[in-house]
Amino acid sequence: MTHESDRPLDAAQLTADLAPTLNLLRTVAAEGHLTRAADRLGIPQPTVSRTLARLADRLGTEIVTRDGRGVRLTRTGAKLATAADDAYRELADRCREVVEELDPNRGRVALGFQHTMGGALVPELIRGFRTDHPGVRFRLVQGARDDLLTGARDGRIDLCLVSPMPSGPDWEATPVARDELVAVVPTGHRLAGRSTSVRLADLAGEDFALLSSGYGLRRIVTELADAAGVALRPAWEGEEVDTVRGLVAAGLGVTVLPRALGGAVAGTAEISLSPAAHRTVGIAWPAHRTPPPAVHAFREHAISRR
Repeated sequence: MTHESDRPLDAAQLTADLAPTLNLLRTVAAEGHLTRAADRLGIPQPTVSRTLARLADRLGTEIVTRDGRGVRLTRTGAKLATAADDAYRELADRCREVVEELDPNRGRVALGFQHTMGGALVPELIRGFRTDHPGVRFRLVQGARDDLLTGARDGRIDLCLVSPMPSGPDWEATPVARDELVAVVPTGHRLAGRSTSVRLADLAGEDFALLSSGYGLRRIVTELADAAGVALRPAWEGEEVDTVRGLVAAGLGVTVLPRALGGAVAGTAEISLSPAAHRTVGIAWPAHRTPPPAVHAFREHAISRR
């Protein structure tokens, strides 16, 4: 036995199923004949007549009038048919989007990620995924960790790349990457030439350039400082890692960040921490939410790279 759910979705049929009255009006207008309209729709002619009669009764005016051996729409019917045609086209467009969303090879993924992950991790994941899914589109959302998780909870974002990963019954998360964290100081800093690692305590009393509250990296650095018994002195706050690095390069403070791609940025020196410090990047999504096929496929791809 074949069930409806076993058949591939067809956008045109889905639209017709959702809007039978709209489709009926459009078809009657196009055919100018009730029997031909019924044949085209695949329904009995009396059903067409009853539908039009119910609509006319509700409006208190005729929808169609006899025209020789056929029918034509009245002025009221013509206005409704024009409105129905516009609405049908809009509905058809949205139905096509739904069908694409449910196709693992043509869907869309709304991916949120923190700014520090946009340089390498996100492009790497998308490039690898599109090798087998070239038709999937992405909407990329950069932002603070807490804002991204709020967007995922509200349904505006499908998946989030965040650190630290969320916990608790409302979330599911799996690690996908691990980044080393280093001390970043100006090139003229007393520790800039250090060939060995430094302790976070060595930076005690320094002005720190940090990401703003709500950013995952700010939380991680604060937790590292607390564990080392170091009281951070935030002198500067920013919303972009490049801004924070720029403040350090200008000699305005020090910070702790993931290693820069391609080596330390001009005007800065990067030094390993002792004990070594890392951040775990995870892909997170609301628990108990069933993702569309394309989102599920990308999530599995990201997890498989571990």
